[in-house]
Amino acid sequence: MIKFISADDVLPLRNTILREGRLTLDECRFKGDDGESAFHLGYYAGDELVCVASFHLQQHPEFEGAGYQLRGMATAATYQGKGIGNQLVNFAIVYMRGQKVNYVWCNARKVAAKFYASLGFEIISEEFDIPGIGPHYVMYLKIQ
Repeated sequence: MIKFISADDVLPLRNTILREGRLTLDECRFKGDDGESAFHLGYYAGDELVCVASFHLQQHPEFEGAGYQLRGMATAATYQGKGIGNQLVNFAIVYMRGQKVNYVWCNARKVAAKFYASLGFEIISEEFDIPGIGPHYVMYLKIQ
């Protein structure tokens, strides 16, 4: 089941999956997580939160209209490859379409680019490195 969740709810999975448990939960916060326009989604398998993603109102300089940046998407290791992330992002797209959002974009890890491409995202940048995290691409999806 997919639910809107709090910024605090996303932190444990962000740390475990994206930072390999190396940080404190507070170090896993992003600027804007608690902003009025930000929203966070979680996929629950029973009572267990197994996938999270955060969305911040953040226009990309190359595009017109309202844009959201997808950040901090993480799926528990035992649930990866089961379509849960796909369901979560598609839920977000439908929600944003209803909010009249024009597009969503992300800084996708190179290892996740194929996942985002399967959802319709396009690579719009050269590969770049985020120190301590690794190679990324900027990816974009037009919503309306």
